[in-house]
Amino acid sequence: MSEVVQVGTPSAAGRPVAVRDTKALVAKSLKRRYAAERRFRLYGVAAIAFAGFCVAVLFVTIFSNGYTAFWQTNIRLDVTLYPQDIDPQGDRSPKALSTANYQKLIKQAFGDLFPDVQNRREKRKLFDMISPGATFVIRDMVLKDPGLIGKRVQISVPLSDDIDQFAKGFIKAETPESERRVKDAQIDWFQRLKDRDLVVTEFNSTFFTAGDSREPELAGILGAIMGSVFTMIVTLAISFPLAVGASIYLEEFAPKNKWTQLIEVNINNLAAVPSIVFGLLGLAVFLNFFNLPRSAPLVGGMVLALMTLPTIIIAARAALKAVPPSIREAALGMGASPVQVVFHHVLPLSMPGILTGTIIGMAQALGETAPLLMIGMVAFIVDIPGSPVDPATVMPVQIYLWSDSPERAFVERTSAAIMVLLCFLIVMNALAVVLRKKFERRW
Repeated sequence: MSEVVQVGTPSAAGRPVAVRDTKALVAKSLKRRYAAERRFRLYGVAAIAFAGFCVAVLFVTIFSNGYTAFWQTNIRLDVTLYPQDIDPQGDRSPKALSTANYQKLIKQAFGDLFPDVQNRREKRKLFDMISPGATFVIRDMVLKDPGLIGKRVQISVPLSDDIDQFAKGFIKAETPESERRVKDAQIDWFQRLKDRDLVVTEFNSTFFTAGDSREPELAGILGAIMGSVFTMIVTLAISFPLAVGASIYLEEFAPKNKWTQLIEVNINNLAAVPSIVFGLLGLAVFLNFFNLPRSAPLVGGMVLALMTLPTIIIAARAALKAVPPSIREAALGMGASPVQVVFHHVLPLSMPGILTGTIIGMAQALGETAPLLMIGMVAFIVDIPGSPVDPATVMPVQIYLWSDSPERAFVERTSAAIMVLLCFLIVMNALAVVLRKKFERRW
């Protein structure tokens, strides 16, 4: 049996055995604690690294699929603007100039480049290489300067989306002809055009200046951007004053009883309600009951305002609560009324936090899709909206529509639209950070 040594009994070395054992236990415990802390830090670093890796993969995937959408493959054509085809009456009326058969001029100019193509079926394949938007290029040029009629001009017109995808390398010539949209004859003709230095790659300004289109090379995001702008204006105009007013009342004036507690609980719960529920509410109330226009930014803004209200209220209440009580007491001591205390002292000091919460709420609303689908903003809209009551779509819904299209060209436009939307979101969140850093006060 081992000998039991009591505390204080000297060992052979002259030190108490129990004291030595206690120190060993403490050192062992500290070693385990430090090891646990190192593992915890390692887990945190690993989580951050994994999250950063996922974000990097996301951005690289989007960028690699979408950056080519900012460039368009065009062809230079020498087109003769025959007066008998454009303005047979010679009166230069805008109606006659806008309805002229410019497609005939395009086909004639393009056909002159390939005089060996005489078969009707081959001609159809040849003319399919030109985008329908080529006629709009000539029409806009003639409407802008009617003096060009009767002259021979050189213009740059877009090629079709299939030829554009082939030029960018997304359609491979090695693929069997039966499995690709570009035929062997079209590949040969395109190569002949390149050898003659008639194919050019230009910045795709149409992507930023046009609305939606069935043809990928003619589709743009301006209509969706304007729809988002009008929707955000309506959302901000409704949600900001209501949220700030509700926050001021609940934080500064409302009595603390079971009713206000019930309201606070409901506000917190509404912040976690799925966004599609607000879409169902907008469908039932704004469209079916009030008969407001379907697929309009006005209704979309009202729905998103309801969804954003809880977020802004919670942020505004936190900003108001952060103002020290001494500010209120000092203002009351100087003879200010409770309303003057709030609007002259408390609210200005809490405004940076309120604006930060508002910007974050608006950024969340800008990226929402589900509630807008429920109120009909998924419609195919070609025209650019001019007011909040015009039919429109928004950027997230436009991305959803393009992602469901089978053409390969819409894949890159989907990614490009996501890049533009991410830029807007990053700018809005960066603005929130700047406002908080610039105007935030530490008490």
